[in-house]
Amino acid sequence: MTVKDDSFTDWKNREEIAESMIPMIGRLHRERDVTVLLHSRSLVNKSVVSILKTHRFARQIAGEELSVTDTLPFVQALTTLDLGPSQIDIGRLAEIYQADDRGLSVAEFTAEAVAGATGGNKIDRREPRDVVLYGFGRIGRLVARLLIEKAGSGNGLRLRAIVVRGGGDQDIIKRASLLRRDSIHGQFQGTITVDEAESAIIANGNTIKVIYANDPSEVDYTAYGINNAILIDNTGKWRDREGLSQHLRPGIDKVVLTAPGKGDVPNIVHGVNHDTIKPDEQILSCASCTTNAIVPPLKAMADEYGVLRGHVETVHSFTNDQNLLDNYHKADRRGRSAPLNMVITETGAASAVAKALPDLKAPITGSSIRVPVPDVSIAILSLRLRRETTREEVLDHLRDVSLTSPLKRQIDFTTAPDAVSSDFIGSRHSSIVDAGATKVDGDNAILYLWYDNEFGYSCQVVRVVQHVTGVEYPTYPAPAV
Repeated sequence: MTVKDDSFTDWKNREEIAESMIPMIGRLHRERDVTVLLHSRSLVNKSVVSILKTHRFARQIAGEELSVTDTLPFVQALTTLDLGPSQIDIGRLAEIYQADDRGLSVAEFTAEAVAGATGGNKIDRREPRDVVLYGFGRIGRLVARLLIEKAGSGNGLRLRAIVVRGGGDQDIIKRASLLRRDSIHGQFQGTITVDEAESAIIANGNTIKVIYANDPSEVDYTAYGINNAILIDNTGKWRDREGLSQHLRPGIDKVVLTAPGKGDVPNIVHGVNHDTIKPDEQILSCASCTTNAIVPPLKAMADEYGVLRGHVETVHSFTNDQNLLDNYHKADRRGRSAPLNMVITETGAASAVAKALPDLKAPITGSSIRVPVPDVSIAILSLRLRRETTREEVLDHLRDVSLTSPLKRQIDFTTAPDAVSSDFIGSRHSSIVDAGATKVDGDNAILYLWYDNEFGYSCQVVRVVQHVTGVEYPTYPAPAV
C-alpha cells in the first residue's frame, strides 16, 4: 500500500470516528445541558469535517495534531456519567490525562476530573430566561443567531422578541431574509419561516415576535407573555443610565447595551470583570468591540510582566456609521467614502480600559484608522513593561493563557505565517494573538491582535447575558488560575 493510500485510509477512519461522536455529543447537549468543547471550541452541532478541523487546532500546543482516536474515549466516558449542566473540554482532558502517571483508565480519570458536575455536586438545570433584542442591525442579528444556536435543550436563554421601527411593506419578510443570509457570515444554520399574521419569525423552532415601536415607552412586554426578560439594546441610541432606564418597562428586568456605556453604567468585558456585576444591577454595557479585543491580552500581560504605559492603534473595518460615498456626516472624516478610503477617526477603547481594569494605573492612549474591509479588525498594542523579557517568553505565556487560563474564551492564538484578516471571520474569541507579528525588545512589547469586530464581539455579549442570568455553566477541567 502506498503512502497516499495509507493517508486516505487514515482519513476515512477518522471520519468514521468523528461521525460516531456526533450523536453522543448531541444527546449530552439536549438531554443534560452539557456542551462538549475541544480547547474552548464547541463541538455541538458540528459536522464530521468541522470536528476533524477543530482537532487540528491542537498543533498550537505541542506541534502535533490531536486525533479523534485520543478524544473519543473521553466522549464515551462522559455518556456513562450522571452529569449536570456544564461545559467539558475533551481536549484539556486528553492533554492532562497524557501527563497523569497514576495508571488510571480513561473512564476513571474522566469521572474524577468532572466530579464537580456529577451526582450530588451537579447544579440544577435553569428555567428558560426570556431575551428581547431592541434593534436588529449587524450586532442584533448575530446575537440572534447565537441565541438560537444555544437554545439547544430548551433551557438557558430564549429569544422571545425583537423590537424595531416599522419599515413599510414586507418589513418582516425583509428582516427574516437578512437573518437568513449574510454577505459576511454566510447562511443561517437552520430553517427560518415567517408568520405574517402573528408578526413572528420562526427560526429553528424558536418563535420570535417582531414588535414595532418608535420608542421604549410604547411597549408593554407582558402583553406578549414576556416576563423577567433581559433586553439587549443594539441601537446605541441611549448610553447613559437615564436613557437606558427607559427600557425598564413591564416584563423587562435588566438592560444590556452593546456599545460603551457612559457615566456610571458598568462597562463589562467578559472574562476580565464580569464577576464584578452586582446582582441587583439592572443596567450595564458590554463596552466596545475594540475594548473587548485589547483588555484581555492587556490583563494577561499586566499580570505577568506589569505594564507602565501603552498605546493602541486600531486598524478597523468600516461600519454602517460611515458613508458609502462622500456625503455630509457630523464627524470630521467619516463622511468620506468608506469603501474607497482609509479614514482616521477616534476610538474610546483606550479610555474604556480604566473601567474594565481599574487596578491598572498605566496610562493607555489610542487612535484608529477605518479601512476598506467589511469585517475583522486588528489592534496593535504597544506596551512598556515593568521588566525585560523575550519574544519567546511572551509567546509561550500568551499561548498558555489562550489554552488553559480563565481568559481562554477571550484570547486565541495563531502561528499561521500567512494569516490575513478574512481568516478570522466568525472567530468566537474577542482577540487573536498573531504570533508571527509579535515584537519584543527588552521591556517593550508590540502585540498584533486580530478580532472579528462583529461576531467575536457578539459572542462576548452573549457571555455577559449568560452570566447575569445564571446560565453560564462551569467548565471542566477547571481553567488554571
